[in-house]
Amino acid sequence: MAGIQSIGEIYPGFQGSQMNWIDKSGLFLLSNNSNFAFGFRPTQDTTLYLLVIMHMESLHVIWSANRGSPVANSDNFFFGEDGKVSLNKGETPVWTPDIGGKRVSAIKLQDSGNLVLLGNDSNIIWQSFSHPTDTLISNQEFQEGMELVSDPSSNNLTYVLEIKSGDMILSAGFRTLQPYWSIQKENGIQKTINKGSGAVTMASLNANSWRFYDKNKVLLWQYKFADEKAANATWIAVVGNDGFVSFYNLDDGGSASSTKIPSDSCSRPEPCDAYYVCSDNNVCQCPSTLNNLQNCKTGIVSSCDTSKGSTVLMSAGNGLNYFALGYVPPSLKTSLEGCESSCRNNCSCLALFFQNSTGSCFLFDQVGSFKSDMGSSFVTYIKVLSNNANNGSDNGSNKGSPTVVIIIVAATLLVIFSLLYVAFRYYKSKKRLLESPQETSEEDNFLEGLSGMPIRYSYRDLQTATNNFAVKLGHGGFGSVYQGVLPDGTQLAVKKLEGIGQGKKEFRAEVSIIGSIHHHHLVRLKGFCAEGTHRLLAYEFMANGSLDKWIFKRNKEDFQLDWETRFSIALGTAKGLAYLHEDCDVKIIHCDIKPENVLLDDHFLAKVSDFGLAKLMNREQSHVFTTMRGTRGYLAPEWITNYAISEKSDVYSYGMLLLEIIGGRKNFNPTESSEKSHFPSYAFKMMEEGKLREILDSELKFDENDKRVSTAIKVALWCIQEDMGLRPSMPKVVQMLEGLCPVPHPPTSSPLGFRLYSSFLKSTSEEGTSSGFSEHNSDAYLSSVQLSGPR
Repeated sequence: MAGIQSIGEIYPGFQGSQMNWIDKSGLFLLSNNSNFAFGFRPTQDTTLYLLVIMHMESLHVIWSANRGSPVANSDNFFFGEDGKVSLNKGETPVWTPDIGGKRVSAIKLQDSGNLVLLGNDSNIIWQSFSHPTDTLISNQEFQEGMELVSDPSSNNLTYVLEIKSGDMILSAGFRTLQPYWSIQKENGIQKTINKGSGAVTMASLNANSWRFYDKNKVLLWQYKFADEKAANATWIAVVGNDGFVSFYNLDDGGSASSTKIPSDSCSRPEPCDAYYVCSDNNVCQCPSTLNNLQNCKTGIVSSCDTSKGSTVLMSAGNGLNYFALGYVPPSLKTSLEGCESSCRNNCSCLALFFQNSTGSCFLFDQVGSFKSDMGSSFVTYIKVLSNNANNGSDNGSNKGSPTVVIIIVAATLLVIFSLLYVAFRYYKSKKRLLESPQETSEEDNFLEGLSGMPIRYSYRDLQTATNNFAVKLGHGGFGSVYQGVLPDGTQLAVKKLEGIGQGKKEFRAEVSIIGSIHHHHLVRLKGFCAEGTHRLLAYEFMANGSLDKWIFKRNKEDFQLDWETRFSIALGTAKGLAYLHEDCDVKIIHCDIKPENVLLDDHFLAKVSDFGLAKLMNREQSHVFTTMRGTRGYLAPEWITNYAISEKSDVYSYGMLLLEIIGGRKNFNPTESSEKSHFPSYAFKMMEEGKLREILDSELKFDENDKRVSTAIKVALWCIQEDMGLRPSMPKVVQMLEGLCPVPHPPTSSPLGFRLYSSFLKSTSEEGTSSGFSEHNSDAYLSSVQLSGPR
């Protein structure tokens, strides 16, 4: 039977490995309606495989048999003549369903996506719906005793969703579970008028809501996660390794709902690293009282291991909250002194929160990130190694201890002598080190202790991670980008910067600023290298690459982005830019918005890249990144006409980008007819004539009643107004795209401006560099505008 893709059911005597169905993508059993398939699917390590149930259209995995124990392509799935079922790695079973010793007569994949094992009497003796992994699908009953467990996060933390004590609870999978969301405390819940027991024992996704029932299946509450238009769709809820429960519409290609649980991203355990404070828009900062600790780390590796030295309690200050405080009972009721004493005498205690008004003392044996909350009534203390604490950091907890005083004095003297020694060595070896990119200077070692810095890699680290820069992902104005992977499996995109005009100290200061900016729609900087003449940046890897590969089709057979995905990308990009312009301490002007700088993750979530890099560059750049700090075709007219640039210049570039997303073509294409060669001019003309369909990608299918189509076109045309005063701000663009404010009919932009701009485009070849611009566009003229931040 191996090699044949079965429909509906398989029977005893069936076996095979991924290689047997390689021409079927490893899938050997389809449901009768062909919506679901059962078989092998590769992991991120493409040499290993999971046995999964997958939704065919969206490619979402809804269940996995051997998560955590992937197999090779030669390992076999067995359904023996004796009625036993197993997945083996070599000769060792890695998955066998618990069928209570009964014989399986058939394996059936139902049209609902439920995999069932039938006994001799054709009754179900096992089903995947009763053993979920990290996903629930419409009409699947999630009952008390079941769990959804996420894949591990980058910090090896999992998240657990379960029903217990009459409530559905989402928790961080520390040694002791730490809850951070429950249905009973969710503000968005709708209570029904039914008189049930009030205790939740079962939940299921139905239509556009999550419904919760008591033991008699009386509907108690419902939680709506989508509007009524999607009420008839098939939905899944997924517990992700980012700590969110996300909802996806399988009938719409797996598009994500904007609703997530929890709604406040800072209420998760890991929006930031442990001990860091998450504030609005996922900005992460070390608490001010812990800034003296290297990388905001306590130095405690194992909480009860005393071999590293003694510990003290350090105050983290007021105005902090912790995600679990509203969901766990206090460890004890006492005074602040009693709470401190309990933590100090319990080696497992790593942090405490104390509420003076109630005397509630909360002790935690593992810690995630904290949340900024100026209205918080808690005081916070963190246990650190005593040799990491500075004088007075214990807030009186160990006053009078001669041992602590001696340690602090000795440490201070050691630091002073070390600094003198480093300064001497640096002065003696400075010239030699500047000429040798392979050696690490004393300055590097000194700066490594600066707080707030992203991870510092050596050049050899990144050379090894990229296999000597073997796989090139792309090339842009800032340099080439290579695919890399760290020893722990983390994938990276490593950018080798070209044309750097700064020394190591200045470069690292700017990188620390870029690395401190965290937002859902901005590519995250993971680390950097500043060694000799080498300047490299290590970013999170974005599986689907840059946007230009998806909207500028080279062949008719290329994958077509649907309207929903395009709109989501446009909105996400706008949100990222709005954050850079308005929510950083000092606004950041990107200066190079274009499809190549919008990257897409494996779910086509858009993230803006290369923000803040303009300040790292020399004025003289490659043929793409011009002396004006931008890319031809996306530059605002003020770059050309001697006016100062501002964030409105980014708005113009975004408008040009949005037009390309809508039209599926470049804004200037000399192969088109004269009327269509300059797409913005043509779009204005078609808008005036009411022919919106002529502006859209001719192959794009969309709902004629979807108002977002005309909204997006009008927003794009507002953004590319020649008069920068007429352009909306990026936060306003977000509001217009989300339908929160009306979008009036845009005025026709100056024909003179378009002639000027299009003639400028035509006058520069694809490989040439523009020149001859006024000194008003020089770095001196830009001095009033920050090109990186926040400060």
